[in-house]
Amino acid sequence: MKLNQKAKADKRKPRLSLVPSEIIRCIARIREYGQKKYGEQADHWDEVEIERYRDAAYRHLLNYIDNPKGIDAESGLPHLWHLACNIAFLCELEKRKDDENGKPEAN
Repeated sequence: MKLNQKAKADKRKPRLSLVPSEIIRCIARIREYGQKKYGEQADHWDEVEIERYRDAAYRHLLNYIDNPKGIDAESGLPHLWHLACNIAFLCELEKRKDDENGKPEAN
């Protein structure tokens, strides 16, 4: 099937419909927990040092590997969801760092 780029120019744009929607829901639940825990400070997640998100992601990954159904003791939410949220933060922060350094976007 040939795409009609005259009617809708979306060639080379990501097909977001391919992303499983459950990961978005999981990250949202973690962000809601963060809002309750940190209040408006939770909106400043992008001011946290990237290494802290790497460490948190690694801790949650290890907990998930040890017990795929494991729940974070503090939040009561799955480690896997925390891992997804930390990875989302890392993806965004790494992209911003690349943008600042003039690196091209990965397509």
